[in-house]
Amino acid sequence: MVWVELCILLACILIGARLGGIALGTVAGIGLVVYVFLFRMPPGGPPQVVIGMIIAVITALAAMQAAGGLDYLVGIADTIMRKQPRYITFVAPVVTYLLVLASGTTHVIYALLPVIAEVSRKAGIRPERPISISVIAGFQGVIASPISAATVAMIGVLAAKEVSLPRLLAITIPATFLAVLVGALSVAWRGKNLDEDPEYQHRLATGELKPPQPLPALKGSGLFNARGSTILFLVGIVLIVIIGMFPNLRPVYQTIENGVVDSDQVSMGMAIMIVMLAIAGLIMIVFKASAEETLKGSIMKSGITAMISILGVSWLGSSFFEANRTFIVSGIAGVIEHHPWAFAAGLFVLSTLLFSAAATVAILMPVGLLLGMQPGHLIAFYPAANSVFFLPTYGTLLAAVSFDQTGTTKIGKYLFNHSFMLPGMVTVVSAIIFSLLLNSIIG
Repeated sequence: MVWVELCILLACILIGARLGGIALGTVAGIGLVVYVFLFRMPPGGPPQVVIGMIIAVITALAAMQAAGGLDYLVGIADTIMRKQPRYITFVAPVVTYLLVLASGTTHVIYALLPVIAEVSRKAGIRPERPISISVIAGFQGVIASPISAATVAMIGVLAAKEVSLPRLLAITIPATFLAVLVGALSVAWRGKNLDEDPEYQHRLATGELKPPQPLPALKGSGLFNARGSTILFLVGIVLIVIIGMFPNLRPVYQTIENGVVDSDQVSMGMAIMIVMLAIAGLIMIVFKASAEETLKGSIMKSGITAMISILGVSWLGSSFFEANRTFIVSGIAGVIEHHPWAFAAGLFVLSTLLFSAAATVAILMPVGLLLGMQPGHLIAFYPAANSVFFLPTYGTLLAAVSFDQTGTTKIGKYLFNHSFMLPGMVTVVSAIIFSLLLNSIIG
């Protein structure tokens, strides 16, 4: 039965991807009807925190666009990139990696994706190249981040073997950073240039997409609002990074239920939502961003497309896993017991199904210890725990496809031939190899 359920999952993704746009999410709803009402499977649940973060970040970014800030920001980046535009395929993923490394979550890169897409397009660079590897760089940034949920879970598992955070980071940070550069090389010359790309030329010819226009000349109050909204948005990003680096900055609050007092801390996801919504409000008040223009902008349209896609596909995947949790976990554990070298593949497969590096670490790393694997090998295979790119269902992948209006970044007709597969596989394999080498040196 599990194979029938898996076929339904893949069929919904494939059909939705071919229809394009929000169809990826809506077709998944058909699969949910089959899962829940016909097969009586657990409904799972949509990724509420992820959707909330996307809404907050996109709202702030759309408000900045309405105030002219996106044009201002793209203008600055465009000036820099035009001097050596071919380097955007390397600069963009490095910036993304460092931002995620500092903040501990890939969801901060939603603000970068439209800028990368627009700068690439205006420079005549195929946006698929920098966008695809930037998304992958975000996943590896989570592996290297000392404050990510995955790293926290990893340290918790390895504490029994007296593996310290510095030792873990001494391997993961250089290994993943070098792997991202190798991944960038794998896509640096990928595909046709925009002036030769048939999909892009078709969109130009049909009027679906206008040729790149000169940026509007900003002056007076327009320049003030554009510059101010950009600075304010960047301040919001910096605040998120600082909050991520120093968890004590997230307030602890108390709740009372049935007369029992309990305390909890504001989560990182909640902090991102609060900061970004506040930034959007300040941009509207101080820098005159029109609420109506914020809703009409291209950023908001792309964001809504991504949110609907994520809602449906992630919910469908969650239902599939919850119904087959025991089978999936025990099956992977059985393979590892007889073939320890397959542990990396187990991490890869489980993270693909779970859409979570932290959950993958929490479930499978203890199995590795129980099977007698050395901590150094567990650390070396750790980069495989964030392979959520394999199925094109994760939020940042879907958002990246939505933001690339040229059509070069895509899921593909056959599901697995999407834009992120090549850089993703190259980066993960490279990170494992570098980790093994560093582990042999550090000992």
